[in-house]
Amino acid sequence: MIEIDGSYGEGGGQVVRTAVALSAVTGKDVKVTNIRKNRPNPGLKQQHLKALETAARICEARVSGLFPGSSELFFAPVEIRGGKYEVDIGTAGSITLLLQSLMPALPFAKEKVELTIRGGTDVAWSPTIDYLQHVTLRALEQLGYAGSVTLKKRGYYPRGGGGVSAVFEPCKLRGFHFRKEGENRKSEKARRWEETRKKGSNTNLGTEIPGISHASNLPAHVPARQAEAAEYLLLEAGCGSRIEIQSFELPSTGSGITLWSGYCGGSALGKRGLPAEKVGRRAAEEIISELSSKASVDVHLADQLIPYMALAGKSSYTVRELTLHAATNIWVTEQFLGVKFRIEEKEGLFEVSID
Repeated sequence: MIEIDGSYGEGGGQVVRTAVALSAVTGKDVKVTNIRKNRPNPGLKQQHLKALETAARICEARVSGLFPGSSELFFAPVEIRGGKYEVDIGTAGSITLLLQSLMPALPFAKEKVELTIRGGTDVAWSPTIDYLQHVTLRALEQLGYAGSVTLKKRGYYPRGGGGVSAVFEPCKLRGFHFRKEGENRKSEKARRWEETRKKGSNTNLGTEIPGISHASNLPAHVPARQAEAAEYLLLEAGCGSRIEIQSFELPSTGSGITLWSGYCGGSALGKRGLPAEKVGRRAAEEIISELSSKASVDVHLADQLIPYMALAGKSSYTVRELTLHAATNIWVTEQFLGVKFRIEEKEGLFEVSID
């Protein structure tokens, strides 16, 4: 049995998500203690419970410690089965974080896994559903991953009610080095733009950035203003943009915008009292910041890729900052797979690799 201190490093739910997924892959029992110990409301929350329950169903696992506020978990998998599963988080709990508990294990399932999930698709402190579709899954495809996620209905905090369907096929992961000459040329232009902008001049990034700006139960001008503000800032950076505007009447109320380019993304969510223009600018600033470095992936994708790279072998990427989330995911992954990541700092970037 492997024992994991859930308060290590970032000390949040990601420790549990990665530990359970890799327990399923390796067949090793895991005990996680001190779960979310340093959080304002420590222990397991509803979205963690649903993720663990779903993982246990798919892996035929024996599990204990599944109750709200639990600080200790025991998970003993049998085998990763295929099949169809329905999951209702019951709150606006993040669908994308629930999937993070499952996705690293699903290439090793006996057959196809189909999921129908209800919960939050665009909620704080988690990847948006558009980021998962257009950045995370695009990157995982390079590692041989076979999965797709389809948005059925958006769900915002606090009501939720969003829905997705997802299909994952058994597959063999392969190594990949996240460096593309064309993307690096764009990043060099982005860096030059950032330097010259500080001096009051302008230059051309030379890239077009797609995105989606959306809102529910709000005036149609809200997602339009989000998009316009993002487009203006991107235009300043010399970027073209193709931002789709979506307006809905759904059970939950909210708004958001996600932009993407290659293995980088930027997103922001609306909230009461926050002008739509600020939401759009935040998303644009985030992706411009990523494109302004020579890094091959953004800081959020960098931590998500860790378990897949370890399972695939012979992979690497560069990132402008090695976050505590990424460092924690590296530590948890190394406990299970007996691998060792190499981290080197070069020209202001961090190169993360595994042989």
